[in-house]
Amino acid sequence: MIDSGKTIKYKNSRLHYVTSGSGPTPLLLFHGFGQHAGIFHDWTPTLSETFTLYSFDLFFHGKSSWQENDPLEKSEWKHIMDVFLKQEGLKEFAVAGFSLGGKFAMVTLECFPERVKQLFLLAPDGIKTSLWYSLATYPVATRSLFNSMIKKPARFFWLIKMARKLNLVDKGIIRFVENQMNTEEKREQVYNSWVFFRHMKVELDALSYLINKQGIPVTMIVGKFDKVIVAENMKLLLDKLVNKELFILEAGHNDLIRNSVEIMKIKYLSNTVLSP
Repeated sequence: MIDSGKTIKYKNSRLHYVTSGSGPTPLLLFHGFGQHAGIFHDWTPTLSETFTLYSFDLFFHGKSSWQENDPLEKSEWKHIMDVFLKQEGLKEFAVAGFSLGGKFAMVTLECFPERVKQLFLLAPDGIKTSLWYSLATYPVATRSLFNSMIKKPARFFWLIKMARKLNLVDKGIIRFVENQMNTEEKREQVYNSWVFFRHMKVELDALSYLINKQGIPVTMIVGKFDKVIVAENMKLLLDKLVNKELFILEAGHNDLIRNSVEIMKIKYLSNTVLSP
């Protein structure tokens, strides 16, 4: 059973989430770019007796909105999550994040290391930052150029055309980017997510120290055919961790949530030992 959702108010902004399942362990879920809380509904039938699932709409997605003029800071996210935890009466919990949501999952762990009991990362953003991401979000000049492409996308699509012609970027990534930028609404969502979330990043040495110190198990799930988040790059974090599992699925980027259901089913609903 999935409820109609609740909202956390912060200044002029709102963070929306829905709850499903009735298991003893709370599990916080953060989706990827262009998605919403409902993307994790595939997990509910499998995990509803093990977890109570709290699935969030990230800001600029679903029913959540970020109305502040400045980027979201980690201290603000900690405050918002603290309000949520008190609102739901949660002391300890697990966290899962897919793609963009992986950043939020890792920052949530960073904010509450003593309270997180397990971390699930599905092709998480934030472990290796791409050159294009840095150029679009950090220097003011290139950020302004990126913003101009939102209203006048011809320049952007010309760049994509040249990248394809010169074979500068993998074709799978080009298709992914084109799909995420083919309407003005999507382009604004990309810009807002990149720019206003640019401070939501972790330092891998510090994060791994917290994970190892608290003995938090980490399950990493990636796609063999994923061109957006490459499996090889996940070693930058995994090599620093003591208690971790890595699963590489026969899947692309957008198939991971659906295809990971079987892994979660085996891990939590049977006595089978699943070898990574």
